Amino acid sequence: MDDTLSHEPSEPRKRVTIYDVAKEAGVAPSTVSRAFSRPGRVNAETSKKIYEVAEELGYRSQSPARLDTGKASKILAFVVSDINNPFLTHIMRGFQQEASMQGYTTLLIDSQESDTAERQSIERILHLVDGVVLTSSRMSDSTINQIVKVRPVVAINRDVRGVPSILPDTDRGIRQAVELLASHNHRRLMYLAGPESSWADGVRWRALTESCEEVDISLRRTGPYPPSLTGGMSAAKVWIRQQYSAVMAYNDLLAIGFMKAVQNAGFNVPGDVSVVGMDNTITTALTTPTLTTVATPPNMLGVRAARTLIYQLQNRSKQAPKTVVVPMNVFLRESVGPVPHSKPTPPMKEQ
Repeated sequence: MDDTLSHEPSEPRKRVTIYDVAKEAGVAPSTVSRAFSRPGRVNAETSKKIYEVAEELGYRSQSPARLDTGKASKILAFVVSDINNPFLTHIMRGFQQEASMQGYTTLLIDSQESDTAERQSIERILHLVDGVVLTSSRMSDSTINQIVKVRPVVAINRDVRGVPSILPDTDRGIRQAVELLASHNHRRLMYLAGPESSWADGVRWRALTESCEEVDISLRRTGPYPPSLTGGMSAAKVWIRQQYSAVMAYNDLLAIGFMKAVQNAGFNVPGDVSVVGMDNTITTALTTPTLTTVATPPNMLGVRAARTLIYQLQNRSKQAPKTVVVPMNVFLRESVGPVPHSKPTPPMKEQ
């Protein structure tokens, strides 16, 4: 008889956060954060309770505590959903330059399109920074508001109640793009949607719906797709079956991936399909044809975010502006042309 015991692999335990400790201890997350990073600012009885709860739940502070000098760290966290997106890189550069001019260092966090990774990364560094900027955040409103209880927050390209936001004028930009297509007699438009968790995607779709209704353009949504060249190539397969005369994509990378795929299939841009992207990244001027796009100057978004966050830090008793709207416009290039006279068909390939 075999006496060997077999053990089933145990599931990994969920990581305990300061929010779990705060809930169990009956205190605010900011109090838990101070108990570990600035213990001198929390009374002894409350600190003891927090430490006991943390020990019981298995919570461990992820980083060494900042010295309780009473001085600011002069470090600002800049959080992006995907550093590979050149639009977000340009926003970061504008933020970094403005923050540096005002004496602050920028700490970059790339969440790689994961709301979980975004939240966990912020928790690990929250006690080290004076404030946080969230760029195209994938976290829920409730999670963002928990962070606000610990440090000042500014959101870019995301509207969260109670959080100062820097937003592009999406309605204006989308309307200009739709009117441009209508002026070329396009009456059927396909939208290549971005990530489901993207707040901006929902805003763009709503603006597209309203604008298309105003000029009598039939609109269809397909997706969601990753905001990448690969996502655009996947969307092209759908278009080849449907063949709307115009396409607008969630971002430039999606649009460029779409263009390359339909061109490889034998179609012409803009002869068979007009294409519009969003963000006006440097790649739009390097494609063949060059890409028409809708955008706000990304550098301006970063600069305004830095100014808004630093204003909060330097004027704690004053209320920061809740929403800053930055103009959004169409950048007309070669990828938009007149509607095709007949349904496009790719040329026959030689045998």
